[in-house]
Amino acid sequence: MATSFSDNLKRQLTTADTLQRLLIVNVVLFIVIRLVNSLTQLYNTPLLDFEFVSKWLAVPAAPLVLLTKPWTLITYMFYHWDFMHLLFNMLWLFWMGRIFQEYLGSKKLLNTYILGGISGGIMYILAYNVFPLFATSVGAAYALGASASVLAITVATATLLPDYTIPLLFFGPVKLKWIALVTIVLDLINVSGSNAGGHIAHLGGALFGFVYIRQLQKGTDISAWLTKFIDIFARSKKSKMKVSHSRKRSDEDFAATKRGRQERLDLILDKISKSGYGSLSSEERDFLFNASKDK
Repeated sequence: MATSFSDNLKRQLTTADTLQRLLIVNVVLFIVIRLVNSLTQLYNTPLLDFEFVSKWLAVPAAPLVLLTKPWTLITYMFYHWDFMHLLFNMLWLFWMGRIFQEYLGSKKLLNTYILGGISGGIMYILAYNVFPLFATSVGAAYALGASASVLAITVATATLLPDYTIPLLFFGPVKLKWIALVTIVLDLINVSGSNAGGHIAHLGGALFGFVYIRQLQKGTDISAWLTKFIDIFARSKKSKMKVSHSRKRSDEDFAATKRGRQERLDLILDKISKSGYGSLSSEERDFLFNASKDK
């Protein structure tokens, strides 16, 4: 049974795209932690209770503690304890991630998730060590959850496609720019509330999402270094392919093909900005989808 579950999980991770993998990692980690906690509580000796797990996976507000557990700046963005916290974050990740991945590709989605989460964690730590309000709690405070990463993706998508509309229950079609703006305003209102750390981390993620897209629109990908870093450890699919004996294209041919694809992609994106996604033909949608997978 365990072997079958493990095999199925590996198969899902192998065939899933980046968005699906992010969802799977968050959900599986939640299930494993809570399942072990629930079963071991039957013996009055919970192995993975909230305090223990948070000590190793949540990001601490105290810099000296962070120095002893630097990995928490990454792990905290995959760690949830409450089901509703997980559900809300995963729903928003699914909705916004689909749009983001469709236009910018899976690599940029992963980069935004990770760097947006890191930015949120850093802003959280800075705020807790700068503002007097948190002086008495900084030593015991920590943050967890994918909210900063999700808001980074949300704001990035809204910055790229401000007039893209999605249907919301009770509100009808709403443009992404208004969704992002309302979310940011709510976080600003609650920066001194009971979950101040969480809202501050959200703002850090939102800031990264905005800056990332603005720089991308200027021709600078500030996340390119992360793509290269990940590629060092990732197995290349090309290395598993059989050697082809066909004539290798020249560098000039490759560059010309790449320029042609980019020019066509720019025309499609320009059409979307003027007339909306619904104005695309099925062939243009297929081209956009295939282009997003190559990024």
